[in-house]
Amino acid sequence: MKEEAIYTLALNSIPGIGNVLLKQLVAYSGSPSEAFKASKKLLTKIPGIGPSLISSLESEKKDALLRAEKEAEAIEKEGGFMVHYLEQDYPVRLKSIPDAPPVLFGKGHFHFEAQHTLAIVGTRQATSYGKQAIESFLEELQPYKPVIVSGLAYGIDIAAHKTALQMGMETWGVMATGIDQIYPSSHKQTAQAMLSNGGILTENPLKTKPDAPRFPARNRIIAGLADAIWVVEAMEKGGALITAHLGSDYFRDVFALPGNIAQKASSGCNELIRKNIAGIVLSGSQLAESMGWQLDDETGFRKKRKKERPEGLSDPEIRILDLMDLNGEILMDEIAWRTQIPINQLASMLLNLEFQGLVKSLPGKRFGPMV
Repeated sequence: MKEEAIYTLALNSIPGIGNVLLKQLVAYSGSPSEAFKASKKLLTKIPGIGPSLISSLESEKKDALLRAEKEAEAIEKEGGFMVHYLEQDYPVRLKSIPDAPPVLFGKGHFHFEAQHTLAIVGTRQATSYGKQAIESFLEELQPYKPVIVSGLAYGIDIAAHKTALQMGMETWGVMATGIDQIYPSSHKQTAQAMLSNGGILTENPLKTKPDAPRFPARNRIIAGLADAIWVVEAMEKGGALITAHLGSDYFRDVFALPGNIAQKASSGCNELIRKNIAGIVLSGSQLAESMGWQLDDETGFRKKRKKERPEGLSDPEIRILDLMDLNGEILMDEIAWRTQIPINQLASMLLNLEFQGLVKSLPGKRFGPMV
């Protein structure tokens, strides 16, 4: 396992250091390992870190590192992997959301640079209408080779995973447990089948069992991994609506399948459409058209863009360009936050990219990709 991933995992396990504060700590220190060794003098200069947290960091870090090393060994024995948010292997789509998990655990064979990803979510009380819609939509979407992302739950989720497998499409199951705790257990066989063409992902360490707060947190990962979110059937309240709202907040395209106004299973979808949170799509081809997907899109989106970029770019410079490709024009402060590049280094990198004709400078300390 990679050293920096272990240090990130260790920091993430120290009480009081959440996702946001961890990234801030690393941004000021330079790397997860340097953050672990940071002096009290440096720590006092970091916003959000007070005396009590400094004391906790000092007293807990040795045990935290030992726990992280043991966790990394156990993950490897389980046949899984872990990747931290500064690695190039970390899903670039997920990296673009502000509350992305610092460490991601997975098991299977993933193509995180796939050209298209589609999250399919919905109620656990799926009807034949919803299941048939999944089959007909995915049959039309199959030539576009989207990765199907869902939560491995009952109902719409598991129908989406199973249909994707039947059609030879890659599918990712995002869980609220550790990779060793398939929930519900009745879906173990499907999860096992997914490992050869996709697999399972989580932000939770091994032996983590399902509890209520972890499911909404899981939904932000589903939304973050997707280019588009399709709500097939949903009640007035539930995880599918949380995922849809998160997707909208993350500037993802959100679609919903309209349904009978007398059916409870369609009430959430109809409400998303009424509030203009979701667009209506009546077929897979309509969804592909709305997303601008092309049948000749065969290469990964980052790999395709790399062919158009000069050689010799550093990993941080690639992170900057990937972020702009996903978000367009963006504030310099937000680039620093999302890429975790110190602001003084970022200024010179942006200037260098501008000289190479890859980035344009805009008023108000905004930058964007050259078209």
